[in-house]
Amino acid sequence: SLAATAITCFTRGLDLRKGTEDVLCPANCPLWQFYVFGDGVYASLSSICGAAIHRGVITNAGGTVRVQTLPGQENYPAVNANGIQSQVLSRWASSFSVTPATKDTALEAVGRSVSTARPSTGKRPKKTLNKKAGNKDCKADIAFLIDGSYNIGQRRFNLQKNFLGKVAVMLGIGIEGPHVGVVQASEHPKIEFYLKNFTAAKEVLFAIKELGFRGGNSNTGKALKHTAQKFFSLENGARKGIPKIIVVFLDGWPSDDLEEAGIVAREFGVNVFIVSVAKPTTEELGMVQDIGFVDKAVCRTNGFFSYQMPTWFGTTKYVKPLVQKLCSHEQMLCSKTCYNSINIGFLIDGSSSVGESNFRLMLDFVSNVAKAFEISDIGSKVAAVQFTYDQRPEFGFTDYVTKEKVLSAIRNIRYMSGGTATGDAISFTVRNVFGPVKDGPNKNFLIVLTDGQSYDDVRGPAAAAQKAGITVFSVGVAWAPLDDLKDMASEPRESHTFFTREFTGLEQMVPDIIRSICKDFMDSKQ
Repeated sequence: SLAATAITCFTRGLDLRKGTEDVLCPANCPLWQFYVFGDGVYASLSSICGAAIHRGVITNAGGTVRVQTLPGQENYPAVNANGIQSQVLSRWASSFSVTPATKDTALEAVGRSVSTARPSTGKRPKKTLNKKAGNKDCKADIAFLIDGSYNIGQRRFNLQKNFLGKVAVMLGIGIEGPHVGVVQASEHPKIEFYLKNFTAAKEVLFAIKELGFRGGNSNTGKALKHTAQKFFSLENGARKGIPKIIVVFLDGWPSDDLEEAGIVAREFGVNVFIVSVAKPTTEELGMVQDIGFVDKAVCRTNGFFSYQMPTWFGTTKYVKPLVQKLCSHEQMLCSKTCYNSINIGFLIDGSSSVGESNFRLMLDFVSNVAKAFEISDIGSKVAAVQFTYDQRPEFGFTDYVTKEKVLSAIRNIRYMSGGTATGDAISFTVRNVFGPVKDGPNKNFLIVLTDGQSYDDVRGPAAAAQKAGITVFSVGVAWAPLDDLKDMASEPRESHTFFTREFTGLEQMVPDIIRSICKDFMDSKQ
C-alpha cells in the first residue's frame, strides 16, 4: 500500500516526484482560487485537489486521491464541473490523472507540503526551521508586476522569469520574512499567484518557472492600478503593518498612461518601484505616450524607487542591489501613515485624587487610543509612564511590539497613589522614554493624562519636550486647571488640549484625539 502524503490546496501535479502517488487533500479549500487546466487529463500545473474535486473523486470535504503522472498533451479543454471551471491550455509538457485511492492506503499524517516531504528521521534540522521563517530583517509584501506584452517577446520573457527567480531566492521568502506574488501585465492584467499561496522560496520558484507568456499590448498602467486596488487585501494574504510594494518590470515603454495608476497606488499606501529594461532609444521616443512615465508611477521621484538595467542578459549583478532596496523598510515612504509610523508615550496621573476605579477608566482610555494604531517592530510603538511625585516607567517603546502585548501590558498597570508632580514627570519621560528613539524614523507624540493641579512648573518641561520634536497633547479630567493644560499642549493649543468633568467622558474623546494625531502627522509630511 502507498502512504498518502498530506498536501495543501495549492500543491500542483508538477510538485510531485513519483509516477504514482497517494495524497491527502485538506477540507474547505476555496474553490474559486483553484487553477485547473483540462478535463480528466489535467496539465501538471493544475492544483491536484482542484482537479480531484473537478473530476468528482472527492468533495470539498477533502480526502485521499491517487495521482498518476502522464505525458503532456497538445490541448487541454475547459469544462465546468462540480463548482470548478477548468481552463483551456494548448500544449503542456506533462499531465496527471486523479482517481480514488484504494482502501488500504495508509495515511502519512505529516502535514508537510510535498515539495519538502522527505523520509522522517525523527530529527528536524535547525536550518529548515530558519528557512521556513525566512529573512526576518526583510519585512515586505511584494507584488512583482511582470511584462507579458509583445514588447518583451517570449525569449526575453523567459530571461525576465530567470531574473525574478534570483530575486525571489535572495529575498529570503518565509513565514516571518517577505511574502511575494506575481501579476502579469499584457492586454489585460492577470494575477498569477497571491501573497498567501506560497511561503517558501522553492514553491515560488516552481510557480515562476511555470508562468506562461500572454502577449498583447503592454497596458502597464491598467495592471498597476488593478494590482494596487485588488492584490493587497487581507483575504489574499496581505499583512497588517507590513510595507506593501509593487515592483513593475517594464521592457521598453508602456502602451497606456501610468500617471493615474501611480496616484491610485500612493492613495492605497503602496510603494511602486519601476525596473526599466532597454529604455527607449532617441529614435523610439516619438512612439512613447509620456516620456516621464517612470516619475509619474513611482512612490517618490528621489531616485530610490527607479532602477535601470540595460538588457535582460547578464542581470545577476543587479539582483542584490534591488533586493537591498526592497528590504529597506525605512525608505518605504508611501507605506508611512499616521497609523503605522508614530511613537505614542502616555504619561498617566496615578495621584491619590484619581482613585482605583477612575484609574481603570484612564487605562481604558489609553487602551482605546493605542488600539487604533498598527503596532509592530517596524510600525507604531507605544510606551507608558505613571507618575505621582515619583515616576514609574510601566513599559518602553521597544518592550512590546504587538498590539495584543501592548494592550495586555496596559491592563496590568497597577495604581500607585500619591502627590502630583507633572513637570518632573514630563522631563523624566522625555529623557528616559523618548531619548532612545529620538533619532528614529517615527514621529513622536506625548499624551499627558491628569486630574489635578501640578505641584511643580509644567511650562518649562513641556516647552523642552516640544523643542525635542515631541508633539504634546494634554488631557485633563475633573480638577485639572485649564491654564496648566494649555501651558503643556503643543500649538495650536486649542486642538491639543482636551478636558472633561467626569472620568466617564474620556471615552468620547478618543476619536478626536486620534484624528488630531493623524492631522499633525499629515501636516508634518507636507
